[in-house]
Amino acid sequence: MDNDPELNGKYLGQISEDFVVVADTLKEASYQIRKRKFSDYPIFPISKIDLPIGQLLIGKEELAINWNYNASYLDEFVQREIVGEDGIEAFKKAYKDPDEFCCLFVVDNDFTNFLFIPYPED
Repeated sequence: MDNDPELNGKYLGQISEDFVVVADTLKEASYQIRKRKFSDYPIFPISKIDLPIGQLLIGKEELAINWNYNASYLDEFVQREIVGEDGIEAFKKAYKDPDEFCCLFVVDNDFTNFLFIPYPED
């Protein structure tokens, strides 16, 4: 569950460019998901098209960014069998501190993977 090296060259520039714009919103959404006890494992699916995973949080047209950002969490990924029952513990073990890292689920054409990206320092 480490960041995929393929992601670095192809997507990291676009994602990082967007992330500085949306990081505060995602960090607050992560906090609210955990505070309201929806899940200890917030996940933010991102895609350039509409996704049926989670709820739209930030549309790319709203902020003139490259990606749509949805809000979800581990239970939905298990229910949709994106994370299998046998992968739950591995996911939890790989999951990084949600106060410091954002868990993105990148969906684009032939590429789908989890990415942990650090929130910018204040």
